[in-house]
Amino acid sequence: MRRTFVLFAAVLAGLTTATSAQQRSIKLRDVAGVWRAETMMGPKDSVVATSVLTATADGKRWTITFPKRKPIKVRVVTVGGDSIVTEAGPYPSYLKPGQTVTLLRIVGHYKGKQMSGTFEAQYASGDKIGGKISATRRK
Repeated sequence: MRRTFVLFAAVLAGLTTATSAQQRSIKLRDVAGVWRAETMMGPKDSVVATSVLTATADGKRWTITFPKRKPIKVRVVTVGGDSIVTEAGPYPSYLKPGQTVTLLRIVGHYKGKQMSGTFEAQYASGDKIGGKISATRRK
Protein backbone atom coordinates (compact mmCIF):
# COMPACT_ATOMS: atom_id res chain seq x y z
CA MET A 1 0.00 0.00 0.00
CA ARG A 2 2.76 2.44 0.92
CA ARG A 3 4.65 1.69 -2.31
CA THR A 4 1.50 2.44 -4.34
CA PHE A 5 0.99 5.74 -2.49
CA VAL A 6 4.60 6.83 -3.05
CA LEU A 7 4.36 5.95 -6.77
CA PHE A 8 1.05 7.82 -7.09
CA ALA A 9 2.50 10.87 -5.31
CA ALA A 10 5.55 10.86 -7.60
CA VAL A 11 3.40 10.65 -10.74
CA LEU A 12 1.09 13.39 -9.46
CA ALA A 13 4.08 15.65 -8.66
CA GLY A 14 5.46 15.09 -12.15
CA LEU A 15 2.14 15.98 -13.76
CA THR A 16 1.81 19.10 -11.62
CA THR A 17 5.33 20.22 -12.54
CA ALA A 18 4.73 19.57 -16.24
CA THR A 19 1.42 21.45 -16.16
CA SER A 20 3.01 24.42 -14.36
CA ALA A 21 5.84 24.54 -16.90
CA GLN A 22 3.36 24.50 -19.79
CA GLN A 23 1.40 27.35 -18.24
CA ARG A 24 4.57 29.46 -17.98
CA SER A 25 5.87 28.64 -21.48
CA ILE A 26 6.48 31.77 -23.53
CA LYS A 27 4.51 32.42 -26.70
CA LEU A 28 5.74 34.32 -29.74
CA ARG A 29 2.99 36.90 -29.22
CA ASP A 30 4.52 37.61 -25.79
CA VAL A 31 7.71 38.92 -27.42
CA ALA A 32 6.30 40.56 -30.55
CA GLY A 33 7.74 44.00 -31.08
CA VAL A 34 10.99 45.83 -31.70
CA TRP A 35 14.00 45.03 -29.52
CA ARG A 36 17.27 47.00 -29.22
CA ALA A 37 20.05 44.46 -28.83
CA GLU A 38 23.71 44.54 -27.81
CA THR A 39 26.14 41.80 -28.78
CA MET A 40 28.96 41.25 -26.29
CA MET A 41 32.21 39.29 -26.43
CA GLY A 42 35.35 38.80 -24.44
CA PRO A 43 36.17 38.45 -20.77
CA LYS A 44 34.65 41.83 -19.91
CA ASP A 45 31.57 41.44 -22.14
CA SER A 46 32.55 44.34 -24.38
CA VAL A 47 29.76 45.49 -26.71
CA VAL A 48 30.93 44.70 -30.25
CA ALA A 49 27.70 45.40 -32.13
CA THR A 50 24.23 46.79 -31.73
CA SER A 51 21.21 45.67 -33.71
CA VAL A 52 17.45 45.81 -33.87
CA LEU A 53 15.47 42.59 -33.62
CA THR A 54 11.95 42.79 -34.99
CA ALA A 55 9.75 39.95 -33.73
CA THR A 56 6.28 39.14 -35.02
CA ALA A 57 3.54 37.24 -33.20
CA ASP A 58 3.34 34.62 -35.95
CA GLY A 59 7.13 34.03 -36.04
CA LYS A 60 7.19 34.29 -39.84
CA ARG A 61 8.66 37.77 -40.34
CA TRP A 62 11.42 38.10 -37.75
CA THR A 63 14.45 40.17 -38.77
CA ILE A 64 17.68 41.44 -37.31
CA THR A 65 19.12 44.70 -38.60
CA PHE A 66 22.65 45.97 -37.98
CA PRO A 67 23.43 49.69 -38.38
CA LYS A 68 23.46 50.82 -42.03
CA ARG A 69 22.55 47.31 -43.22
CA LYS A 70 19.50 45.68 -44.78
CA PRO A 71 17.34 43.51 -42.50
CA ILE A 72 18.33 39.85 -42.29
CA LYS A 73 15.60 37.22 -42.15
CA VAL A 74 15.50 35.25 -38.89
CA ARG A 75 13.98 31.78 -38.51
CA VAL A 76 12.34 30.75 -35.24
CA VAL A 77 13.66 27.24 -34.57
CA THR A 78 11.96 26.38 -31.28
CA VAL A 79 10.09 27.93 -28.36
CA GLY A 80 9.93 26.56 -24.83
CA GLY A 81 9.92 27.72 -21.24
CA ASP A 82 11.32 31.27 -21.29
CA SER A 83 13.50 30.59 -24.35
CA ILE A 84 13.33 31.15 -28.07
CA VAL A 85 15.99 29.74 -30.40
CA THR A 86 16.48 31.56 -33.69
CA GLU A 87 18.79 31.19 -36.68
CA ALA A 88 19.82 33.46 -39.53
CA GLY A 89 22.17 33.22 -42.47
CA PRO A 90 23.90 33.28 -44.75
CA TYR A 91 24.62 37.02 -44.79
CA PRO A 92 27.64 39.36 -45.03
CA SER A 93 29.32 39.58 -41.61
CA TYR A 94 29.00 42.79 -39.63
CA LEU A 95 31.90 41.94 -37.28
CA LYS A 96 34.25 40.51 -39.92
CA PRO A 97 33.96 42.63 -43.09
CA GLY A 98 34.44 40.64 -46.28
CA GLN A 99 33.39 37.37 -44.67
CA THR A 100 30.09 35.51 -44.75
CA VAL A 101 28.18 34.27 -41.72
CA THR A 102 26.72 30.95 -42.78
CA LEU A 103 24.72 30.45 -39.59
CA LEU A 104 23.92 32.68 -36.63
CA ARG A 105 22.16 30.93 -33.76
CA ILE A 106 20.72 32.88 -30.83
CA VAL A 107 19.25 31.38 -27.68
CA GLY A 108 17.27 34.15 -26.01
CA HIS A 109 15.67 34.03 -22.58
CA TYR A 110 12.77 36.47 -22.39
CA LYS A 111 11.31 38.05 -19.27
CA GLY A 112 8.97 40.99 -19.70
CA LYS A 113 10.77 43.68 -21.67
CA GLN A 114 14.22 42.11 -21.24
CA MET A 115 16.02 39.39 -23.17
CA SER A 116 19.40 37.87 -22.39
CA GLY A 117 21.12 34.95 -24.01
CA THR A 118 23.97 33.63 -26.08
CA PHE A 119 24.91 33.57 -29.74
CA GLU A 120 27.20 31.56 -31.97
CA ALA A 121 28.18 32.61 -35.49
CA GLN A 122 29.67 30.16 -37.97
CA TYR A 123 31.58 31.55 -40.94
CA ALA A 124 32.16 30.21 -44.44
CA SER A 125 35.87 30.08 -43.54
CA GLY A 126 35.10 27.55 -40.79
CA ASP A 127 35.67 30.06 -37.96
CA LYS A 128 33.21 30.24 -35.10
CA ILE A 129 32.67 33.03 -32.61
CA GLY A 130 30.31 33.27 -29.70
CA GLY A 131 29.24 35.54 -26.94
CA LYS A 132 26.32 37.06 -25.13
CA ILE A 133 23.37 39.09 -26.29
CA SER A 134 20.96 41.27 -24.35
CA ALA A 135 18.00 43.27 -25.56
CA THR A 136 15.30 45.61 -24.36
CA ARG A 137 11.91 45.91 -26.02
CA ARG A 138 11.15 49.41 -27.29
CA LYS A 139 7.94 51.11 -26.23
